[in-house]
Amino acid sequence: MTDLLRRPVAATGTLHDITPESAGWDHAGLAVHRLRQGEGLSRATKDREAILVLIEGRAEMSAGEERFGEMGDRTSPFKGLPHALYVPAESDWSARATSDCVIAVCSAPARPGHAARCLGPKGLHPVSRGEGILARRVTEIAMEAQEGADTLLVREVVTPGGAWASWPGHRHDEDDFPRITRLEEISYHRVAPEGGFAVQRIFDGDGLDVTLTIRDGDVTLVPRGHHPRGVPPGVELYSLIVMAGPLRALRVETDPAFTRFED
Repeated sequence: MTDLLRRPVAATGTLHDITPESAGWDHAGLAVHRLRQGEGLSRATKDREAILVLIEGRAEMSAGEERFGEMGDRTSPFKGLPHALYVPAESDWSARATSDCVIAVCSAPARPGHAARCLGPKGLHPVSRGEGILARRVTEIAMEAQEGADTLLVREVVTPGGAWASWPGHRHDEDDFPRITRLEEISYHRVAPEGGFAVQRIFDGDGLDVTLTIRDGDVTLVPRGHHPRGVPPGVELYSLIVMAGPLRALRVETDPAFTRFED
């Protein structure tokens, strides 16, 4: 089994570079870059589409021949709404940091033809889901109801201390639409305050059963199985969740032991 917990490989520059090859699957990819003010970054999408999410800080962004100007206005992923940019396949993009910033590059195989466009913050509406220990805040950046992407599904989830996300445990690892869809999942996590942690269990009842300790800046991979996350009291967890698979639709099957908690 490929390592499902990835620590940052550097303090600046490229912190993570998760490709389908390094993850051991077919679709989802995620790179995370920390740029100092004035630094630049550019990439070609080739046969993949990309969604660039400003985790924190500001940068001047362009895609193809179109300039989108300065994007990003939050100093922490726990505050405010994300600025995000969609870049189609067979295009390129560039960013120049106008402040220290962190940029996440979500990617998946795609056909060309979609237009580059801003995905937020305009039009994004955070939604509170669950109550009490199941409460979390979800912002859908590019989910199924939002057209214009070929395969990518992207959302942010902020889980407060003492609460659980992706609970009850659910899985999306079979091609049987509309009952369930097969989606690979990568999550980039931020944890506050410094020294805090969260936990994630990934299990399928068929040999996969791991519990991961998530610290600030970590990435977790979910190739299959149920994958709930828990956050201790006094800690807050931010998760940028990237999903991709054969069909751009999220249909899940809940852990049958805990269906009574479904919201």
